[in-house]
Amino acid sequence: MGTRRSDHRDTPADLPGRLAAHLEAFVVHLDRERGRSEHTVRAYRGDVASLLRTVPGDDLAALDLGVLRAWLAAAHAGGASRSTLARRAAAVRTFTGWAHRTGRLPTDPGDRLDSPRARRTLPAVLRADQAAELMDAASSGAAEEDPVALRDLALLELLYATGVRVAEVCGADVDDLDRTSRTLRVLGKGGKERVVVHGVPAERALERWLAVGRPALARPDSPPALLLGARGGRLDPRIARKVVHDAVAAVPGAPDIGPHGLRHAAATHLLDGGADLRHVQELLGHATLSTTQLYTHVTVDRLKVVHDQAHPRA
Repeated sequence: MGTRRSDHRDTPADLPGRLAAHLEAFVVHLDRERGRSEHTVRAYRGDVASLLRTVPGDDLAALDLGVLRAWLAAAHAGGASRSTLARRAAAVRTFTGWAHRTGRLPTDPGDRLDSPRARRTLPAVLRADQAAELMDAASSGAAEEDPVALRDLALLELLYATGVRVAEVCGADVDDLDRTSRTLRVLGKGGKERVVVHGVPAERALERWLAVGRPALARPDSPPALLLGARGGRLDPRIARKVVHDAVAAVPGAPDIGPHGLRHAAATHLLDGGADLRHVQELLGHATLSTTQLYTHVTVDRLKVVHDQAHPRA
């Protein structure tokens, strides 16, 4: 299972040659050496390009703490949110640290750069009954064996059963699926592979998709992708997001969520069912437990059950 990265070597035309070369080298570092996700590479590239446009005299050596602070202050004055400012600061700190280590800067000005912390908020989550209604509706829509409907059902079942990211499921190949053990091998952030498990409903949806739906959409030049688009290419994550949004919108009272919302629902419902937080961490592919704690929560009802069972004076 290989990485399927895009070519990021599209440096802004308005940057002077020397600064453009520094930016290009940094992008290559993020992509090939650090193994950052395509989304992160794109975001950091844009942030650093924005910073480099403000460097006095088009000389990287002129990049100091004052330039960094002025750049962030201008973004704040322009209405940038706390989360955007936090991301931009993280991007330029990564850049200046790399530039210092590679001899492009005599010191690392980003090491002293402060920025507001992004407010961490939990996304809305489907209730378990709403998730069941979502899958029932998708299953009914696939009853006529329409290949796209079969694919959409397999997509929804996999996202909810495994908690994988939309890019991970769209990047998976047929050979990454082990139907005997009901597992799927995915490539996560930083190029890290992991194996996730799914249950019988997802396996049934996959069986119908692979037997009927995929052969109907596949073409001689189709990739080995597990999920295909309507024209026989690898399913685009943007199309997958639309599929999820449209399907959830049809469930009465359900919050407006996309694939990440299904990921959050999967983790939450696992915890509600008694799963250990570290097992959920492994399923989601989080590097640290604190990240899992951010994207999952235990409902008040679950806390009451635990309290009633465990506390001597419940």
